[in-house]
Amino acid sequence: MKVLQYLLIKPLLTVCELIPGSHFFVDDLTVISQLFETKAESLEPQGAIAPLQHLFSAHAELRLALVQLSVGASKSENLLRAASKVAEAAKSGAQLVALPECCNSPYGNTFFPEYAEPIPGPSTEAFSKAAADNCVFLVAGSIPEREGDKLYNTCTVFDPKGTLIAKYRKSHLFDIDVPGKITFQESKTLSPGNALSTFETPFGLVGIGICYDIRFPEMAQLYTRRGCRLLLYPGAFNMTTGPAHWELLARGRAVDNQLYVATISPARDETASYIAWGHSTLVSPWGEVVSKAEHAEQVIYADLDPQLVEDIRQQIPVSRQKRTDMYDLKDVSSL
Repeated sequence: MKVLQYLLIKPLLTVCELIPGSHFFVDDLTVISQLFETKAESLEPQGAIAPLQHLFSAHAELRLALVQLSVGASKSENLLRAASKVAEAAKSGAQLVALPECCNSPYGNTFFPEYAEPIPGPSTEAFSKAAADNCVFLVAGSIPEREGDKLYNTCTVFDPKGTLIAKYRKSHLFDIDVPGKITFQESKTLSPGNALSTFETPFGLVGIGICYDIRFPEMAQLYTRRGCRLLLYPGAFNMTTGPAHWELLARGRAVDNQLYVATISPARDETASYIAWGHSTLVSPWGEVVSKAEHAEQVIYADLDPQLVEDIRQQIPVSRQKRTDMYDLKDVSSL
């Protein structure tokens, strides 16, 4: 096992080079990938690539930035603004940066077809470049995705080299009717996704949902079963549901699953046809609000400690106390 022997004596963390002022430390995946390319014969057939990455990247603290982005009618300007905020976050030490739902377009059924594009496409190319230029993990909020004759609300994730490492399509479409306040039906234009999506970071496993998905606790429970320590929900709650449920749901999912939960909203635009609530929020595994934006454009930060997740799960061991003889939750998304 030459690769494993090498890794055990190789310093596991290296500074991300060529990024002046960067505070980002990553697993030396370049060295690891080179070793796999040149010495793959020293591994058993299964290779154990994923276990090795998990072994060496699961217990580091992580600085998270939530970008509450001001989004307008110009896709190109939205993408430039997003790239600028990613750079700003990286200079402040962020290792993982998250953008809001519909970060390249206004939100609404009339806008989804107009702004939709394939993946890969111009927007994901811009996100890839922003991640690589700033050596950060980038959760690129969501964009309207076109595949064939269908449209999806899709989140893409890029590693510090700009490689697409995860893609998630919104599973639960926002179809609601609150009399006298708001009626909306995403299903008029969008199709739902049918799979969960996670990605690895030095902090551990991260799960993705989009906006309305946060109302479905079973989804968060499945992510927890898969080993997630952080759930990210790019979202655009409105002026009716936002003040009532935005923070409540984030805290509920965090307490239920004993992990960090982040909700990332666009900045509020009072002139828009759909007005977002704002107030991007990070909640701790204890249910405490760690960081929270107001309604205007803002980048907020928090340092995530994986040990806090494990400590709380040991102190209140609900995962071990579930009565699976009475009830159970089945993960069928990958079947």
